This record gives sequence, structure tokens and C-alpha cells, in this order.
Amino acid sequence: MARRRRLNVRLSDEVAEQLAEHASRRKLEKAAVVEAAITSFLSPDSSDQSEAAFVRRLDRISRQLDRLERDQTITLEAIGLFVRAWLTATPPLAEAAQASANARGLERYQSFVESLSRRMQGAFKLSKEVLDDSDRC
Repeated sequence: MARRRRLNVRLSDEVAEQLAEHASRRKLEKAAVVEAAITSFLSPDSSDQSEAAFVRRLDRISRQLDRLERDQTITLEAIGLFVRAWLTATPPLAEAAQASANARGLERYQSFVESLSRRMQGAFKLSKEVLDDSDRC
């Protein structure tokens, strides 16, 4: 058993009552409660562990943000290349055909928005399909 030193401290009436009630509830000596509290207060482990956990969370969030930025860049580049290729390959329409083409384009766009809405509400995302397909290769 470790040698114990006697220490006299002054506590406010309120803290002394809380100490006595806590020790009584736990069926411990007040000295044991005080020693545990001081040990906990002086222990760097809890604060170091909290800081380490916080740093791990920040690192994970940072990696997630990096992946999001990379994915967004890839998406924007893919859309840009698609639009460039589409504009290059699509010949301009004659003025007589523009009205019907605009009407048909509006119908297609509305269909696209509805399809996008359904996919965003569901669990099936194109990005997941693409990743699943790449796993098969």
C-alpha cells in the first residue's frame, strides 16, 4: 500500500456538503473521493485523449472534403467536355425547325429534371453505378 500524507484543505460549505453526500451515496470515504477527483484533475490522459480524438475527427473531415473537392472537379470537367463535344458535333438548325426543336428540347429537359428528382430521392445514384461498374473491370 502506498504511503499516504495528510493534507488539510478548506472547502466552501456547499462543496463540503456535496462531497459528503457523494461519499455517502457511493459508500466511500471522503478522502477516497477527493483523491480520485484530484488524480482525475491532474491526469493529462483525459485531455490528451480528447485532443487526439478531436484531431482524428478533423483529419477524417479534411480527407472527406478533399475527396469532395476532387469529385466536384472531375464532375465539372466531365460536364465541360461533354458540352464541348456536343456543341462541336451538333450542327445548327435551320430557322424553320427551331420552334419545334425548342418545344422538343423543353419536353426533354422536363423529363430530365423529373428523372433526376426521382434518382436523388432514391438510393440509386449514377455515381454509385459507375463505381460499381468499375469494380467489375
